[in-house]
Amino acid sequence: MTTGFWLGLALAPIGATAATSPPQQATSMAHIRDHVMLIGQGADQLSIRFVAPGVVHVQNTRSDPADAPALVIDRDTAHPVFEQVRTDANDAGMATARASIRWDGQHRQLQIDDAQHHRLLQLDLASLQHGGLTLQHEPQDALYGIGGYNATEDAGAGLLRTGKQVADAGEQGHAGAPFVWSTAGYGVLLDSDGATFTLKPGAISVDSSARRHPDYYILVGTPREIFTALAQLSGRSPLFPKWAMGFTNSQWGIDQKELLQIADTYRAKHIPIDNFTLDFDWKAWGEDNYGEFRWNAAKFPDAPSGKLKSDLDRRGIHLTGIMKPRVHVDTVEGRYATAHDLWRPDETAAPDYFSLKLVKDIDFDKPAARAWFFNDALKRSFATGIAGWWNDEADNTPSNTQFLNMQRTLYDGQRAFSNQRVWSINRNFWLGSQRYAYGLWSGDIPTGFASMAGQRARMLSAIDVGAMQWGMDGGGFHGHPSDENYARWIEFGAFTPIFRVHGDFGQKRQPWVYGPVAEKAATDAIRLRYALIPYIYSYAWRHHTSGLGLVRPLLFDWPHDPQLRNDVDAWLFGDWLLASPVVEPGQISKDIYLPAGRWTDWFSGKAYRGGQTVRLAIDSKHWGDIPLFIRDGAIIPTQPPMDYVGEKPLTQLDVDVFPAATRTQFDYYDDDGNTYDYEKGAYFAQALSVRRQGSTVRFETGAVSGSFRPALKFYLLKIHGAAAATVRSGGTALPTFQSLDALQHGQGEGWASGHDRYGAVTYVRVMAATVRDIALTLGDNG
Repeated sequence: MTTGFWLGLALAPIGATAATSPPQQATSMAHIRDHVMLIGQGADQLSIRFVAPGVVHVQNTRSDPADAPALVIDRDTAHPVFEQVRTDANDAGMATARASIRWDGQHRQLQIDDAQHHRLLQLDLASLQHGGLTLQHEPQDALYGIGGYNATEDAGAGLLRTGKQVADAGEQGHAGAPFVWSTAGYGVLLDSDGATFTLKPGAISVDSSARRHPDYYILVGTPREIFTALAQLSGRSPLFPKWAMGFTNSQWGIDQKELLQIADTYRAKHIPIDNFTLDFDWKAWGEDNYGEFRWNAAKFPDAPSGKLKSDLDRRGIHLTGIMKPRVHVDTVEGRYATAHDLWRPDETAAPDYFSLKLVKDIDFDKPAARAWFFNDALKRSFATGIAGWWNDEADNTPSNTQFLNMQRTLYDGQRAFSNQRVWSINRNFWLGSQRYAYGLWSGDIPTGFASMAGQRARMLSAIDVGAMQWGMDGGGFHGHPSDENYARWIEFGAFTPIFRVHGDFGQKRQPWVYGPVAEKAATDAIRLRYALIPYIYSYAWRHHTSGLGLVRPLLFDWPHDPQLRNDVDAWLFGDWLLASPVVEPGQISKDIYLPAGRWTDWFSGKAYRGGQTVRLAIDSKHWGDIPLFIRDGAIIPTQPPMDYVGEKPLTQLDVDVFPAATRTQFDYYDDDGNTYDYEKGAYFAQALSVRRQGSTVRFETGAVSGSFRPALKFYLLKIHGAAAATVRSGGTALPTFQSLDALQHGQGEGWASGHDRYGAVTYVRVMAATVRDIALTLGDNG
C-alpha cells in the first residue's frame, strides 16, 4: 500500500475508485468484488466488508448449523447496505471516511487504520481457521470492556482490562459482553454468546468456543463513535417512562397500610418520589392458581380491584414489583410447565427460601416458555397497578441469555398488551439486553462507605460494555447504613441513571428514618435530581437514538488524558455536568481531577481551569455538599420544584447557559412520557445552541421536529458571565425589564440583567417551539 493511493482515495469522490477499477485478483489470496474483500482460507472463504463508515464485518461465508446468530446482534434491525467505500482491487484495499483496511498477503494479515492512516490493528488470519482471533496493536493501548464486577468481588482494578477475561453475563450485578475496546480508537465485537479474551501488551486473543467459524465486527472511531456503532449492531434501547427518571423507593416487608403511610409522608414532606417497588410482599407467593403472578389480597386488599392503583395514581406514585424466574412445582402453573417442558434442563426441584415449597426455574431461552410467562394472571396484575418489573435471581444459570430472555418475555408480553412503556431492573446484563427496556442493578451489596465507593467502578465498568441503564441499592442491601452513609449514598444515587434505594427484609430506606441532618441532605439531593429532569430526559432520548447514556466515564470525552485511563472518582452526567460524590466518612476535603477545559462549581460558582487536580472543602457535619462541576459551553435546562414527574404543566423552562468560544449545542426533548407514540413521531425536539465571540453572545433555537406539542411556552435563558447592553432577536431589539421579577411577570419576550452565584447574568425570555437567533451585545463588564 502506498501513501499516494490513500491520499488519492481521500481526494476522490465517494465510490469513484470502485467505479473505475474493475474487480480483479489482487493477490493469490484476496480479491474485491462489490465492495467486499474475499480471502481464501483453504476450503473456507472470509468475507470482509464495511457495514458502516467505522464498522468492518469479518465473516466466514461457509454456512454451518453450529454457527447460529447470537443474541448480542440485533437481527430485527435492518442495516442498509453501505456502499460509500473506496476500493483499490489492485492493492486489495478499501477505505471510508473513518477507516481503511488492506490485505497483506505476504504476512497473511488484515491491516486496519484510522482516517489519519494510523495503524490500529493487524488481524492474523491463521487464528481464524481455528475459530479464534488474534489482533496485534500498540503495546501502550488501554483496553476496556468485556465484563464488570459482581456485588461482592473486589473492584479495585477499576476500568482497565488485562490478562484472561471471560465474557459472560455473570451473577449479582455483573455486566458482560463479547466486546473489548480501546481509547486508541478501536473495538472488537464478537457475534457470540460467550468468549474468552486474553489481553497482553500489544495483542488481543479471543477464543470463541460458542462458534466454529468467525463472525466479528471491528469498530473504529472515538469512544462516542464506537458506542454509537455498538448500539447500531446490538440494538437500541427503547425509552423508559419519564417517571423512571425520578426517585424509586424499594422495600421488602410491607403491606398496603404502610405503603400508603409512606406515600403520604413523602408528599407531606415534599420529598419527590415517583416509584415504589414491592418485593415478595405483593405476590400470592407459594399459593396455587398462579400465585407467583397475582396480588397478595391479604396484604394488599385493594390491589386486585385496581383501587390501590387509583389511590396511588392520585398521589403521583407508580408501583413496580419483583419477578422471579421460578414457579412452584405442585401447582396448576407448575404442572403446566412440566407438561410443556418449560423448565431449565436437568434442574432438580428444591425448597424455595421464602415459601419453603418446591420450586424450579423456567427456561426463558425456550420460545414456548416466553410465550406462556406473560399469562392472564400477570396481565391482570399489570392492569391493576404493577407498572414495571424488578427481575431477580435469574442469574444462577450457565446461560448468558436467561436474564435477557426473562425480561424479553415481559417486554414482548407488555408491548403486545399495552402501549404503556416498559421499565425493568435486572441483576445481570448481557449485551443485547438493552433492546428490552432493560436496566441493571448492582446486586445485593453490603452497606457502608467502602461498599458505596466500590459502586463507582461497578457503574462505569458496566457502562463500558453497553449497560447504560445502571442503578444500585442505595444505602446498601445488607445491613443498616449510618446516617452519614445514607445521606452521601443518596447524593451519589442522584447522579446515576437509575436512582433507587433498597434494603434487606425489614430495612427501611426513607430519608426521615436517618435523622434530621441526613433527611435534609438527602431531600436536597432528590430535589436537585428533579430540577434536572428536563436535562436527564433529553439524554434518555439521546440514549435511545445514539446508544450513548446519561452517565459515561470521563475517558469517553478525553481519551488521551493519561490521568483518566483508570479514573472512577468522577464521571460525566450528560455532556455538561461532572459529578464526583463524597464516598468517605468524615471527609473535610476532597481532591478532584478536572479534565481540560474550564469548569464552574455548581454550588459556589467558583471557576477552575481544567487539566489539574483541585481541592474542595467538604462539609463533614451536615453532609449536604455534592462535588458537581459545570463544563464550559453548558446548556442545562431545569424545571421548578415538583413532588413527582409531571405534577404540574411545564410552561416555562429555565435554561442555564455558560457560553464558550466554540459553538455548543443541547437537544431538548419531550413527549407524553408514558407511551410508545414517540416511535410514530409524536415527540418534541428542538436544538439549542450558543457561542461567544468577543463582545457578542449568540443563542439560537432551531426548528422543531416531531408532532407532539407540550405545554411549554417560553425558555427563560440565564446566560452567565454576560451582562448585556442590548439583546436582539432576528435583528429586532427585545423589550428591557428592570429586574428578573419584572420579566417573569411580563406577558411575553424580553430581557433583564442581574447577578447570581456565578456572577453577571443576562436573563432572556423567548418563545419556545420557534426559530430564534438571539444576539447579546455585552457591556463593559461582560
